[in-house]
Amino acid sequence: MSHGYNGNRLLIPLSEQDHIQGDPNAAVVLIEYGDYQCRSCGEIHQIIQQIQQRLNSVNTIAPDRLCFVFRHFPNTQIHPRSQRAAEAAEAAATQGLFWQMHHMLFEHQYALSDGCLVEYANQIGLDISRFLKEMSSRIYSNRIMQDIKSGKEHGVVVVPALFLNGDRYTESWTFEQMLTAILKIENSQI
Repeated sequence: MSHGYNGNRLLIPLSEQDHIQGDPNAAVVLIEYGDYQCRSCGEIHQIIQQIQQRLNSVNTIAPDRLCFVFRHFPNTQIHPRSQRAAEAAEAAATQGLFWQMHHMLFEHQYALSDGCLVEYANQIGLDISRFLKEMSSRIYSNRIMQDIKSGKEHGVVVVPALFLNGDRYTESWTFEQMLTAILKIENSQI
């Protein structure tokens, strides 16, 4: 699994529909195509959170050293509840709580039934009647399909798929290896 960058480039720039944490002009932009029911995506989620905490604690003067972007890529053939989870995240996004739902879904990725999704929506403080209406009408399916389409256009077949400053990340998926790759890119930008 440790083969370095394989030359794959992500050519789709960040857009208003992207879910972004940090400064889009940061030295390092990490884009993940992910699936809320995928165990490996859950593991990467924890690693990315650790990296964000480490980078922010090391440099409190310029805390946005890393921009993180999440794009949906549910694989419903393997993970039948992943599409609904992605729709729940989008419903939360319209109420300004995408990241809260994002974290909740990864923390409980083995409990993604419709009832659980409503419970999570309630826990993070969403307007439940609005959430239920949007979930029943499936109004976010097209939005999620846009992410899937952009991923497929860039060779994403399985998730998690990570891109660092546009290059596909194929190094080992450990905290140390990913942090090293991010710091190397950051230092090359200085």
